[in-house]
Amino acid sequence: MDNKIFTGCIPALMTPCNADRSPDFDALVQRGRELIAEGMSAVVYCGSMGDWPLLTDSQRQEGVTRLVEAGIPTIVGTGAVNTASATAHAAHAARVGAQGLMVIPRVLSRGSSVAAQRAHFESILNAAPEIPAIIYNSPYYGFATRADLFFELRAKHSNMVGFKEFGGAADMRYAAENITSKDGDLILMIGVDTQVYHGFVNCGAKGAITGVGNALPKEVLHLVALSEKAAAGDPEARVKARQLDDALHVLSTFDEGPDLVLYYKHLMVLEGHANYATHFNETDALTDSQRKYLEQQHRLFRDWYAAWAR
Repeated sequence: MDNKIFTGCIPALMTPCNADRSPDFDALVQRGRELIAEGMSAVVYCGSMGDWPLLTDSQRQEGVTRLVEAGIPTIVGTGAVNTASATAHAAHAARVGAQGLMVIPRVLSRGSSVAAQRAHFESILNAAPEIPAIIYNSPYYGFATRADLFFELRAKHSNMVGFKEFGGAADMRYAAENITSKDGDLILMIGVDTQVYHGFVNCGAKGAITGVGNALPKEVLHLVALSEKAAAGDPEARVKARQLDDALHVLSTFDEGPDLVLYYKHLMVLEGHANYATHFNETDALTDSQRKYLEQQHRLFRDWYAAWAR
């Protein structure tokens, strides 16, 4: 099955809010179009960046429908507390014509059980057998999909085409060594902004899902392009990719923490997107110190990039 939808650079869209804290789907679609115009290859909705735990199932599915109807290549997150909801999201993605699925582990109930996760994954994959899918592996979900389970699923589901790793450098290398290097039909995706260079250059990744790229698409696309050239053996690109990766490091590390959406929505505001100032929960807010630190780091990066990229 074709895995092209998982190549290139793909932002995990955040869900903008109206003043009454309801989802602003018009703004969601507008940002999706803007990011594709910038050079992104597709979008993800709803991963953790999209605040999936804070949306109803109908709201999530409306967002997917609106993106697909707008002609935006869309990968759908299937995160859910129970298998029935996750399966319904996969079936809906198939009905409306989404192009990819992120198969996210079952959380809370029996989350550490391999048997429970196997059944959960299979239910999702069976609901949308014509849509290419990747496992979303993340330590934050409390379950690590290892090679034996991955290949057990792949033997039964031809739509299982790859692996998205949200862990650190060691996790990325594990996925490359033990899963995605087995044959050319499997794809490794970078799932966290701190691992872009490492994933492309050292692990053979072919795609990256980005959080910070929502606000800094030009710069993240530049990093991906340099990393791809470095992976092909270009020594100058290797040096420049590492410089840019280092300069982005602090902004990228926000992707690893529990306040990632709060940080990146404020980064969107700093970049001129005022409709990202509101959160679904009124009490969800950066502290004054967090906000000022982000603003300092944003200024530092902007000044550096303007001089470096001349």
